[in-house]
Amino acid sequence: MFARFRGGPSYFSREIHGATTAVPMLLRSGGTVDLSPDSVDQILEFYAAETTFGGGGPSSFSSFNALTRYLDEVLETWGSLLRDPAFDPTRVEVWRGQQLDRASRQSEIPGQLATSRFNSLMFGDHPVGWELRPEDLDPEDLAPDVLLSVHRRIFCWGNLTLGVTGDVTWNDMRPKLERMLDGWPPCDADLEAPAPPTFSVEPGIYVVPRALEQSTIIMGKPSDVRLADNEDYYAAVIGNSILGGAGLTSRLARRVRNEEGLAYAVGSVWTMPQRSRGIIGATTQTKSESTVEVIRLIADALGEVATVPLDDAEVRVAVDRIANGFIFNFETPSQIVFRQMLNHTQNLPLDWLERFLAGVQRVTTADVHEVLRETLPPNGLDDMVILIVGDPARFDPGLESLGPVRMLEEDRAAPRP
Repeated sequence: MFARFRGGPSYFSREIHGATTAVPMLLRSGGTVDLSPDSVDQILEFYAAETTFGGGGPSSFSSFNALTRYLDEVLETWGSLLRDPAFDPTRVEVWRGQQLDRASRQSEIPGQLATSRFNSLMFGDHPVGWELRPEDLDPEDLAPDVLLSVHRRIFCWGNLTLGVTGDVTWNDMRPKLERMLDGWPPCDADLEAPAPPTFSVEPGIYVVPRALEQSTIIMGKPSDVRLADNEDYYAAVIGNSILGGAGLTSRLARRVRNEEGLAYAVGSVWTMPQRSRGIIGATTQTKSESTVEVIRLIADALGEVATVPLDDAEVRVAVDRIANGFIFNFETPSQIVFRQMLNHTQNLPLDWLERFLAGVQRVTTADVHEVLRETLPPNGLDDMVILIVGDPARFDPGLESLGPVRMLEEDRAAPRP
């Protein structure tokens, strides 16, 4: 059983980011108005039910898996957790302590630190770039009235999409679902989606100085390709696979890892939202002394796919790889239902999966080259924001030749004056 709700942190103000992050995570552990947290634990354990709760960005979700003979009992408990949470203060405080510890340790993990700072640079004060900070976790930010107010805005009937799979029929499930939904409150008002991000950061090199043996590098720029049923989108999917999305056979891996031996893992990223611009770029880690060299190698690979026509065989291999691997996303009924629910909540057509497969198989070499040419700079560097977490004293020479260099404070993504 799956439930997906329209509504998550990105639909609310920054001032209550702690609460909007906490609510879906605390539904399972915080008990209900009729059941203590321990009672919920005992019931779900007795019926061997597995549950998930989570959220992020524009949505919140939950699911459970249970034997069919225990469906009524588990469905009743699961529905109560979603509809009538108690947010037990002790469990809230436990979660708060865990998140404070996690936030304090983030700067100790180079990959997480780099991702956080890069997103903050690119998206600024936009929900896509927000992260949970200690100041979001003051006790008053997680007070019961705040949590319940957020819960009412998200976990209401009008935001809900349900999916069911298993040894049941619709005639069996319909009355059970009607009982669960009986009395479920309507939504007070529609949630207003945030405005698209503006990408106002200046291109260049941004360094978070840390005394590390390795440099973590993330580089990217805005992209105008969006999730849609058109040639640009399908060509971009293939282009990303060729560039760095196909593991060791991709251009970036061959250049940086296989030929030069300067990184264990290197890959590309190409985000394609429906309603806003995305990001195209690359990420890797390398020893401090090869930082500049690796950035140049990545830039060369980006520039090459933007200026040199691709090989027909390379494109065909990428098309076949994605098309042949596509079926493995739908090996089980649960995978199919989950994916269809996701497509529905994104307002994609019911036959989107068929459209996607057909669209990928229609892609030509010229299509891929054109979308790469339109998106990437010829030298692979222009308009790029390059974020490095590492030790500047150990970088190989020439960093300034790649663009203006700005040092960032360790605790925020603001250039040091």
